[in-house]
Amino acid sequence: MIRNSLVVLSPEVEEAKRNHLPIVALESTIISHGMPYPQNVETALNCERICRENGAVPATCAVIGGRVHVGLSEEQIDYLGREGQKVTKASRRDLPLLAAKGMDGATTVAATMIAAASAGVAVFATGGIGGVHRGAETTMDISADLEELAQTPVCVVCAGAKSILDLNLTMEYLETKGVPVIGFGTDELPAFYTRKSGIKVPWRADDPKEIAKAICAARELGYPGGMLVVNPIPEEYSMDADVINKAIDEAIEEAKKQGIKGKETTPFLLAKIKDITGGSSLSANIQLVYNNVRLAARIAADL
Repeated sequence: MIRNSLVVLSPEVEEAKRNHLPIVALESTIISHGMPYPQNVETALNCERICRENGAVPATCAVIGGRVHVGLSEEQIDYLGREGQKVTKASRRDLPLLAAKGMDGATTVAATMIAAASAGVAVFATGGIGGVHRGAETTMDISADLEELAQTPVCVVCAGAKSILDLNLTMEYLETKGVPVIGFGTDELPAFYTRKSGIKVPWRADDPKEIAKAICAARELGYPGGMLVVNPIPEEYSMDADVINKAIDEAIEEAKKQGIKGKETTPFLLAKIKDITGGSSLSANIQLVYNNVRLAARIAADL
């Protein structure tokens, strides 16, 4: 745990640390870059509520005024929601500059892992991680999330990698980096909007206690990195694979035509898929995040 003037714990998180209560980190990119206001704020506050209802203290992370906040007030969440995409989308590479310039940043998976680790928070819930993009053999477009999982000791609960990615290569990359991947109640990697991808995961757990034990074992073994728990979207919210895959293909073609690259790719594709599916992809996205928060809270409580 790192404690200095650049890392700020909210009073609720500070008290939870003092009393050894379970804490779950939450990202802020979903607030500023994930959806329009006020739906983004409603979703973030619902995530915090679900976390508390399942026995853990929520710690939404963000950079505000150049300081890394672990735990936000409702006013700070509302501020990030109102500012929207004017807030920098912050990954590992951005944190030192945001701090130096006293700027705001909405934390991605990688940056939220760093914030969580700095405060000694072991479990983090998100929607889906970044990964190896389609065509990465020529573009080298690989998310910093995968590198962070290899080096930062935080357990990330997600609904798999976003299905706009090359899921096979993403799993290969995680294997190369030695990141334990655990399917919760499944032997198969979920594909974000859908429950199945046809890709096997190396380990399965059917009880959050098993995952908590694995986290403890990794600590005792001195593992430097994190762990990935993939949790399928609930059946009732899972989208038709043919419909979503067609939408993804259309969105990728449009991105190529417009020359969209780098960190702009994922937000562009997700927004385009939302338009193509008439908003149903966004509804699925929100529900899978809620589902991941529930599981993360249970894992944190078992820790």
